[in-house]
Amino acid sequence: MNIVIIGGGAAGFFAAITAAERLPEARVIILERGNAVLQKVKVSGGGRCNVTHACFDARELVRYYPRGSRELLAPFLRFGPQETVEWFERRGVRLKTESDGRMFPVTDDSQTIIECLWNAAKRAGVELRTGARVERLEPVGEQWRIHLTRLETLTADRVLVAGGSSDALWTMLGQLGHHIVQPVPSLFTFNIKDDRLRDLAGVSVPAATVQVDGAKLQANGPLLITHWGVSGPAILRLSAWGARDLHHLNYHFSIKINWLGDTPGAEVLAELNRMKQENAKKQMATRAQFGLPQRLWERLVAAAGLPAEIRWADAGKSGLQALATQITAGVFPVRGKSTFKEEFVTAGGVDLREVNFKTFESKLFPHLYFAGEVLDIDAITGGFNFQAAWTGGWIAGREM
Repeated sequence: MNIVIIGGGAAGFFAAITAAERLPEARVIILERGNAVLQKVKVSGGGRCNVTHACFDARELVRYYPRGSRELLAPFLRFGPQETVEWFERRGVRLKTESDGRMFPVTDDSQTIIECLWNAAKRAGVELRTGARVERLEPVGEQWRIHLTRLETLTADRVLVAGGSSDALWTMLGQLGHHIVQPVPSLFTFNIKDDRLRDLAGVSVPAATVQVDGAKLQANGPLLITHWGVSGPAILRLSAWGARDLHHLNYHFSIKINWLGDTPGAEVLAELNRMKQENAKKQMATRAQFGLPQRLWERLVAAAGLPAEIRWADAGKSGLQALATQITAGVFPVRGKSTFKEEFVTAGGVDLREVNFKTFESKLFPHLYFAGEVLDIDAITGGFNFQAAWTGGWIAGREM
């Protein structure tokens, strides 16, 4: 049996290893269009490789996937983060869990994961070809003919497409007859030019709530001010769940930020009035309140129309109300996005309705499989996208 895997990334390697170990007599070939493999594994987590996430309840795990949550539930029950940890441990790689749930190799080096996958593939007899660009897939009876550049062709009994976010592969699959959901960026940061944020790059808050003004899109989490606007988990989550809506808006919209998470404005206003009574003779801007960073507090006070030197006693009712609004419901215009390059993810790909998630096989063509980002599946940062790749690769590898 010939098994051909298109794509030398996480899903492709995992599927190749699984298939070759399960059926040693099969010929398993990975075709990688580039000159190097496992490139996302290499750069993930700042070069440490965020392998998976310590979320071992499948029903909880799927909540981190804006697209694919329903389809991934049953696959995660078969092969989830616990199975991933055990898979690597059996091959000599121990993982550790950080405080936020992300899991990394104890070496803190992505090369550990790369070498593990390389060695497992080599031991299983997997063949690897780099610089092998697939131009066309052609079903021929019960087999597949794979057309490469330079007029070369291969014949396969099973084909797995695991080439990641690839316009060329999506075009090829579309020509074959699969419906491709329009790919749009996910996991991006927001470009904002606003005096309230000017020169505050590096300032962060641990728990903010960010909402797209006039919409139901909302996310919570740490927020980081950058040179170009805002980033951090809250923004990345919002961009993931709002990937399509924000694309339709051409990335021009406004967000409302509550720097204190879910603390309501009325509660903040009451606390400001209490502070006014207790600190009447003190200047408002000199000491940050609510645990906010000092420089951010100064900007919010100024944005409320309160002079830097004003004392608490001199802050009128309207001034305190304006400050409460700046703290809990300040509106910031977004004018574009910046790619979060380390964890770049695309929303879009092969329509999930055309895939059997018991096997990750095409419903349109027998013996054609998909895994990884070629599917319309994506998640927020934290190891979740890799987990979808391991799961899809493992199940498709077994089925092939």
